[in-house]
Amino acid sequence: MQAALFEKPNQPLEVVQLDLQEPRAGEVEVRLLFSGVCHSDYHVLLGEWTMPVPLVLGHEGAGVVEKVGAGVTGAAVGDHVILSWTPTCRRCRFCASGRPQLCELAASTAYRCRLPSGGTTLRRAGQEVYAFLGVGSFSQATVVAESAVVPIRKDMPLDKAALIGCAVVTGVGSVINTAQVRAGSQVVVIGCGGVGLAAVQGARLAGARRIVAIDVREDALKRARQMGATATVNSGTEDPRSRVAELTEPGSPDYVFEAIGKTSTIELAYELTGAGGTAVVVGQVAEGEMIRIDPYVLSEQEKVIRGSNYGSARAAIDFPLMVDLYMSGLLDLDPLVSKVRPLREVNAAFEDMAAGGVARTILDLG
Repeated sequence: MQAALFEKPNQPLEVVQLDLQEPRAGEVEVRLLFSGVCHSDYHVLLGEWTMPVPLVLGHEGAGVVEKVGAGVTGAAVGDHVILSWTPTCRRCRFCASGRPQLCELAASTAYRCRLPSGGTTLRRAGQEVYAFLGVGSFSQATVVAESAVVPIRKDMPLDKAALIGCAVVTGVGSVINTAQVRAGSQVVVIGCGGVGLAAVQGARLAGARRIVAIDVREDALKRARQMGATATVNSGTEDPRSRVAELTEPGSPDYVFEAIGKTSTIELAYELTGAGGTAVVVGQVAEGEMIRIDPYVLSEQEKVIRGSNYGSARAAIDFPLMVDLYMSGLLDLDPLVSKVRPLREVNAAFEDMAAGGVARTILDLG
């Protein structure tokens, strides 16, 4: 099979031929059809996150089950599936308490680009190749843990389904699951890429009465308005602090979501949050970066600042839910797909991201 291989930061990915070993007990082989290109992959490409090499990037994918290993009961050959980059043990205190996105298994395996059974199933001339977050979706096929595949209805378009595996569930989930936004709330979303646009839709689904979207690109703000933002702020030409104050009631916003992954915008999210409100950090920063906040304001105004990992998703429940919301017309995923490129154009997909103006580029792996 073909896959896009990462070996050194700041160098183009090389599309190469790799061998894929058979799935072992508790593993599933998936023929991948589509993969989204996420900023987390870009962090690795830029050298901002340290990962083992050689590595197949990609973690937002969908496809069809080809084979199952011994003991697999949650997926069958022919199933259409979305991949999850947080495999779960289903036994630890986080899984048992309904917070599988924090499962200890993910930290010890997927975050090290290994499978729960140990090692990887990818090889190049006999050399072990790692799969990013245990998925490696910039490839025509992959082997993942059983808990990392979620079967979905077969009438769901798989290019849109791929986005649910990261951007959509991360954004919508940060609103619905992490923050549990109340109906009638006033919400601000900073950053209108794929995750931020999903957060805007999450706020709409939650019944927020004001949804203010902030970005520096007019095309991104236009998409935000299409997806439910009641007002937009171009922070490249307007002061977001004064504009948000004008657009929301005194003491608001109730919730501010940072969906970019920059220290400056995380600090801005905290500043914009109203008294008693919650700032939610959804974006991922480069390794080692720190933020500064005023602790007096934190206590005096009873603000809350919290993180959201994977939209606090329960993949087995939330992925099919997002599919149903899309199929019923309540969740609009079509505008999130800005471009579709073949695997051989994976480097151009990252150039799209660096240039801005795209919500998501999808790789067609068929």
